[in-house]
Amino acid sequence: MLLEESYINERLDHLGIVAGVCQEIRLASWLDAQEPENRQQVSVGTTTVAMVLNGLGFSNRQLYLVPQFFANKPVEHLLGPAITAGMLNDDCLGRTLDWLYAHAITKLFAGIASRARQIFGITAKQVHVDTTSFSVSGEYARAQGNDATVIAITYGYSRDHREDLKQWMLALATTQDGDIPLFMQPLDGNSSDKVSLIAAIMAIQRQLREADGEASVYVADNGVYSETNITQLNQAGVKWVSRVSETLTEAKTIVQEGSETWQQSADGTVHWFSRGLTLPQGRERWVVVYTQTSLQRAQQTLQRQVSKAQTTWEQKC
Repeated sequence: MLLEESYINERLDHLGIVAGVCQEIRLASWLDAQEPENRQQVSVGTTTVAMVLNGLGFSNRQLYLVPQFFANKPVEHLLGPAITAGMLNDDCLGRTLDWLYAHAITKLFAGIASRARQIFGITAKQVHVDTTSFSVSGEYARAQGNDATVIAITYGYSRDHREDLKQWMLALATTQDGDIPLFMQPLDGNSSDKVSLIAAIMAIQRQLREADGEASVYVADNGVYSETNITQLNQAGVKWVSRVSETLTEAKTIVQEGSETWQQSADGTVHWFSRGLTLPQGRERWVVVYTQTSLQRAQQTLQRQVSKAQTTWEQKC
């Protein structure tokens, strides 16, 4: 008597690694613990992990097609016993998205990041903070009401040079090498870095101090640099490093004056000097740097401008 064996072909791909990391930081159980009385068939934590997996290759499809994504995946291996693809329907996902929204995404993100940092033993000695923009298509009328958590998708300075499209922005902070994101907050499409970056730094500082009392050095571009912002950072005891805009009067003066004590790297490609300044916001140490690469780039830019101007005048003449 011959017995026929049946086989099921399921694709794990890269999702096993991602699911393993989620299990290691106990992402699902931590989210479920935020509201233990929640009794969804598939818990909000497990559903969130499912959406993370789905987002790594299926993010542009409608919610009701998510079961189709998991149809050929080892769902129980990825998400847990007794979980099937059919359970991950749009009703389940929609309820979870509502739950995440009601529990403040930024706060949940910070809690998950703190767990990951502790489990993986990653310090936050240096925190890099920046903003970016995401262009979208569509009208996106402003929402009615006074809900501060609803962002405005509108026109603003576009990082990807699509001034014709509306956008929303994101403030993000990571550890020094970008290993662990520490803070994430969606922002209005026309948000100013002068406001957004300082707010993000102060929020992260509070979160880190509440978690382990760790004092970090915050690194941000010149969007955060202003007398008001730096005064606020100094008063809060926040250590910071930033780039100073060359349009500032003090910066122009220092660059024009130069220095007789330029230092240089061993290969002679990087040159710098430092200068201490007493400013209204406090004492600061500025470092002026130039490299051969930046010098060549500036010369090429100048040459293009000269060539363009020459062509214009030749045409006029």
